[in-house]
Amino acid sequence: MKVVQFARYGDPDVLQVQDVPDPTPGPTDVLIQVKATTVNRLDLFQRDGSRPVEKLPFTPGLEAAGVVLSDNQGFHAGERVMTTRAAAAKGGGGYASKIAAPAADLVRIPDTVTFEQAAAAGLTSSTAWGGLFDLGHLEVGERVLLWAGSSGVGSMAIQLAKHAAAWVVTTASNSTKASKLRRLGTDMVVNHRNEKVGQVIQNAHGVNLVIELVSATLQDSIEACTQGGRIVLIGNLGGQKATIETQVCRLKRVHIIGGGLLHTSPENEQKILQLIADKAITPIIAQSMPIEKAAEAHRLLASGELMGKIVLMHG
Repeated sequence: MKVVQFARYGDPDVLQVQDVPDPTPGPTDVLIQVKATTVNRLDLFQRDGSRPVEKLPFTPGLEAAGVVLSDNQGFHAGERVMTTRAAAAKGGGGYASKIAAPAADLVRIPDTVTFEQAAAAGLTSSTAWGGLFDLGHLEVGERVLLWAGSSGVGSMAIQLAKHAAAWVVTTASNSTKASKLRRLGTDMVVNHRNEKVGQVIQNAHGVNLVIELVSATLQDSIEACTQGGRIVLIGNLGGQKATIETQVCRLKRVHIIGGGLLHTSPENEQKILQLIADKAITPIIAQSMPIEKAAEAHRLLASGELMGKIVLMHG
């Protein structure tokens, strides 16, 4: 089978197309022909060595959408499936053209949802759901701040929060992105480059929940919270360290919850795909390109200029 992998750490050009043996499924695995995957920030960190992998060569790809090749564990050849746990599959991650994935990790793709949409929703929507509902316990009518609204997780979190009848504020770096985020349904957009985010949101009555994707902005998140607010720490796009004023956090009784590499359950992932089929939410696809252009895709993601997901398609 064909894979895109790297045998050494470095710039995007270390990603190379290779021929490797097909994976051998275990008794609880399902063999899948991968049709689509996406580029995630972790892929970039693994490739450049800032998040070293266990063994080289390494085939990235955190999610995969494709077709079942042989019957097993209740799945049948020809069924369309998706997993957000492709990194645990035999054969590599979603940059591989075939994987043998644990059946327990798979969800079925509804007929009206494309492979491209399923992959683009994939881990970002699973993370957004996990942050909003599994850890954040978002309730109807609550107010939520979502950092980095134009990111994959941010754009899905906006839609899921609005579908749950929440009031949503997000951040953007320019007016073009702000306009796109308003079209997604966000109630308020704050330009983090020229406004004091925490102060602006507190002046607008504050929020009950923050989905923190930047981490370096933790003090702003605390300031944005109402009394007893919750902050779910998911990403660190702005760096791994933040300085906070503990007095504000203490007096407001703000709860800071570690999110880590967050997935919701496959059952909830199935609900998300059904919401896409019902056109209640829409995964935002910045660009779709062949898997052979993975190096170019890594450069595009690193530029920070895109809104939504870069999807890589297998031929």
